[in-house]
Order: sequence, then C-alpha cells, then structure tokens
Amino acid sequence: MECLAVIPARGGSKGIPRKNVLPLAGKPLIAYNIEQAFLSHLVTRVVVSTDDAEIGAVARQFGAEVVWRPAEISGDTASSEAALLHVLEYLETTEAYQPDLLVFLQCTSPLTLAQDIDGTIQALLDQGADTSLAVTPFHYFLWQSREGDAVGINHDKAVRLLRQQREPQYLETGAVYVMKAPGFRSAGHRFFGCTAMYVIPPERRLEIDDPVDFDVAQVLLSQQHARQVVEGRGGRTSIPAGPAPAKPEPLPQPVGALILDFDGVFTDNRVLVMQDGREAVWCSRADGWGIARLKQAGVPILILSTETNPVVQARADKLGLPCLQGQRVKWEALAPWLADQGIDPGHVVYVGNDVNDLDCMQHVGCAVAVADSAPEVLQAADLILAQCGGNGAIREICDRILHFLPAGG
Repeated sequence: MECLAVIPARGGSKGIPRKNVLPLAGKPLIAYNIEQAFLSHLVTRVVVSTDDAEIGAVARQFGAEVVWRPAEISGDTASSEAALLHVLEYLETTEAYQPDLLVFLQCTSPLTLAQDIDGTIQALLDQGADTSLAVTPFHYFLWQSREGDAVGINHDKAVRLLRQQREPQYLETGAVYVMKAPGFRSAGHRFFGCTAMYVIPPERRLEIDDPVDFDVAQVLLSQQHARQVVEGRGGRTSIPAGPAPAKPEPLPQPVGALILDFDGVFTDNRVLVMQDGREAVWCSRADGWGIARLKQAGVPILILSTETNPVVQARADKLGLPCLQGQRVKWEALAPWLADQGIDPGHVVYVGNDVNDLDCMQHVGCAVAVADSAPEVLQAADLILAQCGGNGAIREICDRILHFLPAGG
C-alpha cells in the first residue's frame, strides 16, 4: 500500500510571520511533523508543499521531498485541498506516481506523534472508510446567541445532564486527515463518503495559531519528550519519566489499590504466535520497576484479565502480583476481591484500554486509559496517559501515584 504524507506550508503566514520555520524547543516548527511522518509504520513517502525557499530548505534538511506550489494557490485564500490536489497531479505527471492513501498533516500541530498518524490511517482501513480524521474527546457545553437569547447548541439548557449521561462527542484536532487518494481527487474535499475517527489524548491537540501557543507548546513538548517512545532492540521501550508535574491529578487520596488490565496495558496488544501455537508478547521493563516501587510503598496491585493465557500468569509471577484471569465480566470479579481486601472502590485506580474495562472504570475512584485506548475508553477516562500500552504506560501511572503519596507512605 502506497501511503503519501503531504505537509502544506505556505511562507506568507500573517498571524505569526514565518511561523512554519520559527524555532520551537530547538527545532523549526515544521520539523516535528516531518520527523513523526518518517517514524510512522504506514507512511511510505513524505512531501512538503510550499512556495517558500526557506521552508523548502528546512524540509529537505529534515529529509522530506519538496513540491513547489504555484503562486495561484499560495495566497491567504488558497485552500489546503488545492495544495494537496496539486501535489497529487504533479507526482502523477512527473513520475506516474499514484498513491493509495493521502495523509494530510498540518505542521501547526507539533505535538502529533507517529502513533496518531498510524492510528488515523488504521481507523480508515479497519472501518472500510473513505476518509478519517484525528479527534479528541469533547465534553463541554456550546452556546450561541440568537435574537438576544443564549441558546445551547449541543445541549438543552433546561436539562443539565451529567457527563456520563451524555452521548460522546469529539473535537476535530486539525492534526491528521487521511483520504483514499482516488476518491479525494474526484471529490476535491478532505471529507467524502464514510468517515472514521481516531481519538487522541487532549494534551496532543494543540494548534499553533497565536504567539502564546508557542509558549504552551514548549511546556507540553518538554513533558512529551521526557516520556518519548524510542525504538530499541527487541521492541519499543520508554525513556523513564521525569518527576511528575506539580499540578493536581484526579487520583483518589489515598490510593487504596492499582488494578491493571493485561492485554493493551502491559502489552502493545500484539501477539507473536510460534509454529507450535505458543504465544509471546512485548512488555516494558520500565513497567516492572514502577510496580516494584509502588509495591514497596505498600499500594496493593492486581492484574485483572479477560484472557486465559499462561503468559499473563507468567508475567504476574515474575512481578509478584496477584492475578485474576478469564473474567468475562470484570467488575463481578473485582468487587469481591476489593471487599476481601477491605478496599473502598472509591480509592481504586483502574487502568484499561478496551470496552471490557468500562464496567470497572465506572465503579472506581479514578478510571485511567492508556494513550491508544478505544474511543469509548478515552471518553470514560478521568486520566489519559501519555504512553501507550506496552510502552511504559504502567510506569507512568506508578510514578504519578508515587508522586502524590503522603510523605513516608
């Protein structure tokens, strides 16, 4: 499958002059999307569309190809679709190149990660859709003024439903769009046919529109880089997280127990099947260190899994953790365990990633989702981790809990 990523970048930004090449945390703004596109497992080619010599030079410095955009589609009123169509037409004319998928990345979203790009592509493929986009959970009330009266747009102002009672809603991030290339050339618009969504954590949705956004991005990037996933021998590993931020966390005080799903939390949801039928999974060693420290601090930890697989018990034994396997309705197993331990569910932190975790998440004090969780889980979560399952998510939540434990506890 040929998957072309295109990053449109005009030189004539007026809100923030020279925005696309301004330095952010030591790199030009456009460099972030180029780097993450190359880290993607599904993108096969990266092109920057620009009318500006400096942007073109920076794009090439970071490895991207450049397609020069003509003046007639480089002004303030030119659409992104015009730039995308021009790249497709240019590559077909000069190389007879016709990609299967077109990935539209906006360089004003520097917090976008390769997993967000791959996730948006995969959402299109998995759902058999024609287009897809990156979104983030949205649970705020929208209003507009009509004839002197404030009117609710996405709600009835006379009925204030609780967050968990409302239908899930999502905000377009503006970061990643994916389209079947032939359909896009026919429609001329980024949304046509069936559209799929890929949910990313709210902290990665920032768009650089105003000067203050650079300051915000600087802080968020420093936090993101502290936990940045890097490629290592034998799979992905994580750089150990730095000190937890000093902002309030939605953790119960005190934390009575940490409950961990296995597949998609301890692992990256992939499985290696041997010829004889045995299975193996990737786990993070960093998670084991975080668990050891939390156990030493006296916080009970339990693995709770729907699956019945020797690898789950083997990992639990290695870490010295109790494990409940084969639990189709997880809360029916967790509630008696908590009662036997004398633990109030309101003081429990539960980490999950898929819909079979929702029943437990609804009953505990803090529902936590790993970064690549199912959309329904991200919507239900009180806390969304920066890391994905199998890539240090457990280490991250252990560090957060340890940071907020009482002194000496």
